Amino acid sequence: MLEKSNKKTINAWAFYDWANSSYPLVITTAIFPIFYEAITTSTLANGTSSDEVLFFGRHYINTALISYVSAFMFLLVSVLIPLLSGIADYMGNKKSFLKGFCYLGAFSCILLYFFDVRFLELGILTYIMAGIGFWGSLVFYNAYLPEIAHESEHDRISAKGYALGYIGSALLLIVCLVFILTETLPAKWAFVFTGIWWLGFAQYTFMHLPNGGAKTVVKEKLLLKGFNELKNVWKQIQNNTVLKRYLRAFFVYSMSVQTIMLMAVYFGTKEITWPKEDDAKTGLIISVLLIQFLAIPGAYGLSWLSSKIGNIKALVFVVFCWIVICISALWVYTPNQFYGIAAAVGLVMGGIQSLSRSTYSKLLPETKDTSSYFSFYDVSEKIGIVVGVFAYGFIEELTGSMRNSIFLLAAFFALGIALLLFIPREKKK
Repeated sequence: MLEKSNKKTINAWAFYDWANSSYPLVITTAIFPIFYEAITTSTLANGTSSDEVLFFGRHYINTALISYVSAFMFLLVSVLIPLLSGIADYMGNKKSFLKGFCYLGAFSCILLYFFDVRFLELGILTYIMAGIGFWGSLVFYNAYLPEIAHESEHDRISAKGYALGYIGSALLLIVCLVFILTETLPAKWAFVFTGIWWLGFAQYTFMHLPNGGAKTVVKEKLLLKGFNELKNVWKQIQNNTVLKRYLRAFFVYSMSVQTIMLMAVYFGTKEITWPKEDDAKTGLIISVLLIQFLAIPGAYGLSWLSSKIGNIKALVFVVFCWIVICISALWVYTPNQFYGIAAAVGLVMGGIQSLSRSTYSKLLPETKDTSSYFSFYDVSEKIGIVVGVFAYGFIEELTGSMRNSIFLLAAFFALGIALLLFIPREKKK
């Protein structure tokens, strides 16, 4: 067992959020969506613009395509990660897997510099590999939390990690924004900076974070051992009423949270009326920065609220806030309205992510196989994203507007609240 409450270990763990949060901000939320939208929108002979792209011989709306690609990427992650996490628990080398996925994601970010609409299939493949690297590393990163800290510390330490991530990634985005707005460097250099930032700062985590709870090394039938670990975890979850019901609720409301985070900037590029094209680019990045900085007090604020009323009640409150935001977004058309909705998203985004992770860690039974348990958590999230993002893109293709997808997201949040209310009040050991 690892030593719990070791200050150096906890700081090293939390600092990985500082390193890797550059990916979800720059690649999935801010600069890449604007870059992708720009290079995949063409001007026709009659002077009108077209948002259709050709991908493996079929025409897609560009934003619908990225929705489908994201869904496919998360499906791959959800299949791959449970296998690897089971192996990591058996071999006691969480850090090796954490490093491997980190390097895959960081180098793929750097290669996005060469993203070209003429070779769209190759560029999309690089985008998928970057996503697999990021989300894969999070499984092993999250699995450390119950091993390095006592249950009473989980909310605070989880919030600390997210806060560091928001600050670090926001600083990198500001640097990238300066280069872009001054036209010192093209926007695609931001992808190179992201990979270097992620790779460089992660070295502090790798230097001070232990390997993980060691188990007997199994040299034969290692893949089978991984599946057996997952099978055992699944059986234990079925016998744990609180944990099972929490995972169901998390699956439902998380699919809306993650879909909004992935598609918010694409919504801003198409559904908001910007005075000029340059205003759109600047305004969208300002909105993302607004979300980042407000997410910090949001994460700590919800952590404080959970200490007063309990985790489940706090989650019900924040999910209800998401429903209000979704309904409000139906009437958002101007830049100022978009800034307002971005501020609201920022206040609830960090809180719901941080509290969801720490609540799950509190509900885990006493076990050394934390990677396998957290793989279930991550798989629930990833499958939810597959459903949410695919449905979001499908509704856009079907109706011609992203705005219609908001109704589905609000419905998922409402169902999430209903499922949270069915969780027993007393935690069952």
